[in-house]
Amino acid sequence: MRYFDKTGLYYLPLYLGLLFFASSLTPTLIPRSWLIQGVLGGLVMGLGYLIGRSAVTLWRLMALPEPSGRVAVTLRIVTGLPVAAVVALCLWQARDWQNSIRSRMGMELEENVETLQTVAVALAVFALLLLLGRLLLWLFDRVRFWLYRYMPARTANVAGFALTGFLLLVISRDGLLDRVIASLDTSMTIAQKLFDDAPPAPRSEMITGGRGSLVSWEALGEPGRNYVTQGPSAADITGFTDRPALQPIRVYVGRAQAETAQERADLALAELIRQGGFDREVLIVAMPTGTGWLDPGAVDPVEYMHSGDIATVAVQYSYFQSPLALILETESGLEQAKALIDAVHDHWRSLPSDTRPRLYIHGLSLGAWSSMHGTGLYAFLDDPISGAFWAGPPFPSGLWQSIIASRDAGSPASAPTLRDGQLVRFATHTDDGGGPRGWGPMRIMFLQYASDPIVFYEPASVFRAPDWMNEPPGPDVSPHLLFMPVVTQFQLAVDLALANTAPAGHGHAYYAPDYIGPWVAVTDPRDWTPEDTARLIAHCSAGFRMGCDHNQPER
Repeated sequence: MRYFDKTGLYYLPLYLGLLFFASSLTPTLIPRSWLIQGVLGGLVMGLGYLIGRSAVTLWRLMALPEPSGRVAVTLRIVTGLPVAAVVALCLWQARDWQNSIRSRMGMELEENVETLQTVAVALAVFALLLLLGRLLLWLFDRVRFWLYRYMPARTANVAGFALTGFLLLVISRDGLLDRVIASLDTSMTIAQKLFDDAPPAPRSEMITGGRGSLVSWEALGEPGRNYVTQGPSAADITGFTDRPALQPIRVYVGRAQAETAQERADLALAELIRQGGFDREVLIVAMPTGTGWLDPGAVDPVEYMHSGDIATVAVQYSYFQSPLALILETESGLEQAKALIDAVHDHWRSLPSDTRPRLYIHGLSLGAWSSMHGTGLYAFLDDPISGAFWAGPPFPSGLWQSIIASRDAGSPASAPTLRDGQLVRFATHTDDGGGPRGWGPMRIMFLQYASDPIVFYEPASVFRAPDWMNEPPGPDVSPHLLFMPVVTQFQLAVDLALANTAPAGHGHAYYAPDYIGPWVAVTDPRDWTPEDTARLIAHCSAGFRMGCDHNQPER
């Protein structure tokens, strides 16, 4: 009986698949339910099995000797028992591993880990993948056997493999992918219908889309209409600060307003000028997330800090949620950010330096990535902006990556320091960025959570551990986190999908109280005290009339 017996199970691939499954039970950044864990476990088990099968095939192609008889049986036992022990140990520890994340995020601990359900789902997913693999092998055999009639066996095998891959590409492209794109087209159609179902336009001339506005109320879309109408009023701000306040200016241009990024940027600038945005003390260019949503918890507090003497301008560039926008409309956000920031910065530079507002750039998630890209060297060097505040910067962000790479030796990637903090600082859930003192002429602030996979996902984790895995874990990261080649990559990919399911202040769920300290540090509001900061945090945490809904997910 041969160890690699074609008529039975490939024990080596099966053992490798079981080790992959066991490794998938270890914690990463976001807590997983038993269902998600089962799907993940079955997926990586199938992947481990595939890798093992490929290794067996390579072994045979090289005509290397294969154990048989008692040697084969002994090897099965010697290798199988440790694998079984590892799987049993990981299943036993799975609940405690998940609770090690949940406890650090202030979540209710799991009493039961639903081991049987997890294993059942994993086996079902593995069986499905195995069936698909058998079908693909059958298809490959049919193709290469047909080619044997016309060419030598080795040539037919290579050509059959290539042709099978081409058939799969055609099927997936013209079948599955087309269905996905069609569903996305449907979602875009729904988004367009929102324009047709818009409520009556406001009558005020100081609201984007209202009387005399250069921007169409219908074309704003639901995110834009909510943004320009649901912020704090001058009366709200006065009631909180007990000081006279202005009505904050919010300019927004919807994706449907114009065809090109430059046209939308030019219109946003014209509307900003019409409403007197350049006459305010503070001006913020804010890039929204993929759907056009701007986090009220990020915008409302800074309007309170400056007694409403502030203007914010934003332009929508997509209808998709950020992950889809990143994949399907990668350039849209980058082009829109560059067009808008350039337009506003150029006009701002033309104004007298002693009367123009302080200019800041802001973005959350995909908005942070696009606005970092759009903030070119001119904004930093030629008549530079006053600063920038970026929250949850996605891992592909080039500027963020270069800053992380330049951090002080021994400084963790989750909460880095750079020299004396005069130019760049990092805030976290437990660190507000150090306050408004000690800065140089420009202030750049990042807000990131150690448990945010959108920030700390690492494509190279297929083969090597990310730097942050080799550092002491952040306050909301499990100390039991373990790197496993290939498996960790899939765990982090699942974390990406679950990033917004974490409690507020963890994962990718950024919320108002954590924006407040960094905004104070970056914009240094006039006559603002630490007591004011504490009151504003308490006010926003209580969920009063601010729009600071810190439980509202990115849409």
